[in-house]
Amino acid sequence: MRQVVFMAVGALAMSAGCGHALVGSSQVATQGVAASVVMVLKQGGGGAGFCTGVALSRTAVLTAGHCAHGARQLAINVGAYGKPQLIAVSGVNIHPDFVPDAARRRVRSIDLAILKLAESLPASISPASLELQSAVKAGQRYTIAGFGLTREGDEQSAGQLRTGLLEAREPISKILLWARDPAAKGLGACTGDSGGPIFTADGSVAAITTWSTGEGKRTCGALTQGALVAPQRGWIERVLSGSR
Repeated sequence: MRQVVFMAVGALAMSAGCGHALVGSSQVATQGVAASVVMVLKQGGGGAGFCTGVALSRTAVLTAGHCAHGARQLAINVGAYGKPQLIAVSGVNIHPDFVPDAARRRVRSIDLAILKLAESLPASISPASLELQSAVKAGQRYTIAGFGLTREGDEQSAGQLRTGLLEAREPISKILLWARDPAAKGLGACTGDSGGPIFTADGSVAAITTWSTGEGKRTCGALTQGALVAPQRGWIERVLSGSR
């Protein structure tokens, strides 16, 4: 198991004009899903890379905490299907219970961050609604979205927003969603999908993708984990209102 870490892809992360996302039998995202999902670009000590994020308002994006942790510079790309259109990130709020490298250390972590933007998102981006209920049932279906790899280890396979169907599995947690491909064909989050939304059937955001694992030595395609947003609504609302 490991976090769905950033891809040090340099120019690909900046252009984001080719490839797919999500390993397995994913589909190109519909216009409705794409309207709220953005690419999060990062420059840090380890180089350049990207994650996925979802708009909470015209000036705020929700993503994974590890996508913002250690960043020297962050930006949002809202032109991911053509010429890059970048918006600078002016403020970062990582959840106070986020713990770096929590998966390896096997400790509790709320892997979420809210990015404040230096200017408003364009009219083509519509803020998503958040799921109000945190109860998860085994077998419950969700739609995951992300810009990450469609072929593990192939950096050129990233950059296009895609979606896939997952179902909840045990163990059932009050703060985490564990999900797998109901068709057992290896669909799941991969590198670059971190921070992306996991939608309920009605289109609200139930969780934010945080890491994945695969079969054998693989790290993608077997199991996807997400941080449930309903239990963190208080923190989200405080950050959006300007308080911590």
